[in-house]
Amino acid sequence: MRTPVRSPWRRAIAAAAGTVLALALAAVPSSARADTGDPTISVPPSGSHGFPFLAAAEDLGSFGYTESEYFLAGTATSYAPSGIWTSDGRWGVRPSGQAAYKTRLLVRRPSDPSKFNGTVVVEWLNVSGQIDISPDYWFERDELLRKGYAWVGVSAQAVGVNGGLGDVKGLKGWDPARYGSLVHPGDAYSYDIFSQAGRALRHPAGPDPLGGLKIRTLLADGESQSALFMTTYADAVHPVAGVYDGFMIHSNSAVAAPISGDLADTALVPNPSRIRTDLSVPAFVVLTETDVPLASAARQPDTDRVVHWELAGTSHGDQWAYDLGDPTVKKSVGDAAPQPDCAAGSAPYNDGPGHYSMNAALRHLTSWAQGGTRPPSGAPLSTVLRDPLTGLASGGVRLPDITVPTRTLTGLRDIRNSGPFCGLYGARDPWNHDADAWDRHDLGDPSDPSLPIVPEPVLSRLYPTHADYVSKVKAAAQRSVDDGYLLPEDATTIVTTAQNAPVPN
Repeated sequence: MRTPVRSPWRRAIAAAAGTVLALALAAVPSSARADTGDPTISVPPSGSHGFPFLAAAEDLGSFGYTESEYFLAGTATSYAPSGIWTSDGRWGVRPSGQAAYKTRLLVRRPSDPSKFNGTVVVEWLNVSGQIDISPDYWFERDELLRKGYAWVGVSAQAVGVNGGLGDVKGLKGWDPARYGSLVHPGDAYSYDIFSQAGRALRHPAGPDPLGGLKIRTLLADGESQSALFMTTYADAVHPVAGVYDGFMIHSNSAVAAPISGDLADTALVPNPSRIRTDLSVPAFVVLTETDVPLASAARQPDTDRVVHWELAGTSHGDQWAYDLGDPTVKKSVGDAAPQPDCAAGSAPYNDGPGHYSMNAALRHLTSWAQGGTRPPSGAPLSTVLRDPLTGLASGGVRLPDITVPTRTLTGLRDIRNSGPFCGLYGARDPWNHDADAWDRHDLGDPSDPSLPIVPEPVLSRLYPTHADYVSKVKAAAQRSVDDGYLLPEDATTIVTTAQNAPVPN
């Protein structure tokens, strides 16, 4: 029997995880190097498209939700380090400059005020693809809509407004008639812009983006590059701004974003960059299997203010987020929508339980920020050990897809002959007697990426009958609910899916 240490995957881990930071570096132009009053809120003109950039492709009205957009304008402050920054995240800052700005807020909220649960999730829109996208809205979408959250996407970074290296030259280039008046002075000001967005939601000067909804809890949220900025925001800016009631930091790395906003300055940031443990509000750090190799250097013990989950069998982007997000992005930009661009004939994207974990994490963070109990800690995920029979990673938070598996799910993939985003989408490999084109027992085979050759598991041996399989899924789902890693609603979905699945056939 082969050793469970899969050395060829270690190179793939580094390459795929390194893509996160590489894309982030490419997304912030060097121009980013470049106490204020309350910002003002206004309603944008209809523009040439007649809808906001990133307007939802799905019918939000069928969920009892409405979507609207607002402009936010004011004077933002940039910051510089004050004192010595170390890895403990207790970072002091001082004001270093001021500049006028005008950006936008994209708002989704319950149409019926009685359905609002009192919590607003404010997402720092991600710009790694050179346009605004909302990955955590897609990961958390089921929980957001079924529980009556309001969601606000903030165009916090200059690339989203002014444009960068992509075909779509930001909001201003996409629809000059709608967005031509926007002004973004550079990412050094992005932190205060994000603070001012939160303050404006609480105390709007102008039209109320929330339509009169009364906020109980205001949560800050960011994924991938946005999570790098969210780490710095929590460590350095929140102590002086005090705007948000909790932080969702999803898929960050070991090094946070520079306070200058220019990711080329990461050498000036402590490595590793941990979350400060003296935060006045809770911070929930959620890492996928793709993220852990780069982020693991910043591991720290959980406290009453910081909790970490590392998710087995998940990926930085996945099939769920792609299926939800791609129609929305294409509604705005068509064929210019960023794509994973994985090599033809390679394994499909990871379709693991990342969204279920994010649903649970969001509910936990909401309760925690409202004075409830701290979420359960998660076991660390191994960066090198994988089950030699299934190809599944060891350790981490393990939902039923991993504990009662029918396929290999990994945050890694073969990225040869692929585009720069491919490595973020992980891979899945159904167990079908090595019948797939990628089942070559080499680096491109998720179930068996290294010698010696080991065949894929046989489902009829793992689960002699369909009833046996369903029974095991039910038990695993209940354990995950009892342990606090899965919501009861999602456990029901998982069991129903198992009941309808053709397993073991």
